[in-house]
Amino acid sequence: MNEQIDQLAEFLDRHRNVLVLTGAGLSTASGIPGYRDEEGVRRGKPPVQGPEFRGSDALRRRYWARSMVGWPTLARAEPNAGHRALARLEAAGRVGQVITQNVDGLHQRAGTERLIELHGNIHTVRCLACERRQHRADLQQRLLRENPALGSVLAQPLPDGDAQLEPESLETFVVPHCEDCGGTLQPDVVFFGDNIPAERTRHALQWMDEADALLVVGSSLMVFSGYRFCKLAAAAGKPIAAVNAGKTRADELIGLKLALPAQEVLPAVAGLLAAT
Repeated sequence: MNEQIDQLAEFLDRHRNVLVLTGAGLSTASGIPGYRDEEGVRRGKPPVQGPEFRGSDALRRRYWARSMVGWPTLARAEPNAGHRALARLEAAGRVGQVITQNVDGLHQRAGTERLIELHGNIHTVRCLACERRQHRADLQQRLLRENPALGSVLAQPLPDGDAQLEPESLETFVVPHCEDCGGTLQPDVVFFGDNIPAERTRHALQWMDEADALLVVGSSLMVFSGYRFCKLAAAAGKPIAAVNAGKTRADELIGLKLALPAQEVLPAVAGLLAAT
């Protein structure tokens, strides 16, 4: 383990502008469940698809009911040692920028400044009709007022504030609508089946173009929006390192891989580089 940490510290010391790409594996130590096992296989049922969410009253009822029950786990989550170490590495000029596939907002809270949240931020809710935005925490209070029967329900937490709630519990659930125009509310995230906003994509690809190396942290890279950065780095001859406990889609492209917990590796690397 110590030898691998030394190698990653040398990797960051050797390159001027390292782009970091993070995924759900970085936030599991903060108590947020991940989507996949160590083989990269998705756990549980398929995620909500954006077109289906917008087109189905029943699916929106299911989503918001499960979100209401699962939200407290996400809301209580705090940045872990891995998030904080990345913020220190950025402040020290050891990494250039961070692109995250996570929607939990923990990088911002840890102090990372040069950040793109590729899939958005679940702490904000927007109206699809009038674009009014509100804090998800405020909407939670409204959900609790309008659905008191679910206020004390306990269910297994799932990724991104979801919860394992059975369909028969949802028949009388009151779905929230925009208080200004009555429009459909959606968390300000990119659902599966939806496209990342073009300007956000352009900005992220520019960072990849400007970087001279890529570090992947806590991502299986099974989703193409993350995997594409490894493909681009490899095509440009830029070295790739990864800290991920399990298999990734880009294992054959990664030159240095640490199959170790990010919350242990990154603070150790930050400490080594602070001493040089």
